Amino acid sequence: MAKGITRERLVAAALDVLDDGGIDAVTVRAVAQRLDVKAPALYWHVRNKQALLDEMGTEIQRRVQTSLRGLIPSRSWLDDLDRYARVLRAEYLAHRDGARSFSGTRLTDPGVLREQEPWLEGWTRGGLALEDALDAVQTITAFVVGFVIEEQERAQSDVSDPTRYDPERRDSAVGDDAPLVRAGGHVRGTPDEQFDRQLAIVRAGLVAAIGTVDPVGAPETESSQAESSQTEPSQAAPPPRRRSER
Repeated sequence: MAKGITRERLVAAALDVLDDGGIDAVTVRAVAQRLDVKAPALYWHVRNKQALLDEMGTEIQRRVQTSLRGLIPSRSWLDDLDRYARVLRAEYLAHRDGARSFSGTRLTDPGVLREQEPWLEGWTRGGLALEDALDAVQTITAFVVGFVIEEQERAQSDVSDPTRYDPERRDSAVGDDAPLVRAGGHVRGTPDEQFDRQLAIVRAGLVAAIGTVDPVGAPETESSQAESSQTEPSQAAPPPRRRSER
């Protein structure tokens, strides 16, 4: 092992390379140059670029878990997933090509994996099937990854060509005989607004597919008791469905 080269320093240097040049710039050789060592000095920690990306992805997930620690599980698994989605998006956006770089990476730290236990324990104790919990997390993760990839690509393209997504230019290309298509180019809103709208749609889909459930033993406030007593049976969300019921 090269003297003074720790996994933490290696990952920090790799993230710097990513921010400077994007995912295509990230190589073991480039990170070694950033650390002022020869590439073989890093092979103790990473054998190739994929192993390097795995370490970077693990660090990002570690930061996500740190941000969420103490906040979940909460009273609602849907609210937990909402927080998770927003924190994950923020961490991806913190780095150039963040969603492209970290999606699909393998977590190398068992401690980061174990951080998921309180979430799953709380949700399943409340009646949510483990398979449903995992499907829900993966659905939210896939949504965030896809959204941020598009968001970052558009932002980077806009820097190099400010007219690329100009709505007036788009209107001219579409023409007057497709008014709804033209109007569609003006309703996107900001990335934050789009994210909020589309995350709400994903949440609604999860409720329709899985139902809602609160963790057993979660404290019930006076306001939640009042809301519960005012809810008509016809307005209640569907109960969670277990796999055996499908």
